[in-house]
Amino acid sequence: MSAFGPAAILGLCLGFMWGTGCSLAIMYSIYLGGYRKAVGDSLAPMKSKRFRETLKKIEARRVQEAAASAPR
Repeated sequence: MSAFGPAAILGLCLGFMWGTGCSLAIMYSIYLGGYRKAVGDSLAPMKSKRFRETLKKIEARRVQEAAASAPR
């Protein structure tokens, strides 16, 4: 058992680090793809329906926050 222990621990650590690293790389590539798409949508001359609706929601939220923080 003592000969197997260090190898198992090393394998577990390397496997965990490899798996976590691969997962983070995949999530980062998905994030960058979405970011590129969002930048492309914001720079397009004709805005999509979803972009316009989201922009309206953001503006409405800002108005609500400004009204809530305004002195009375």
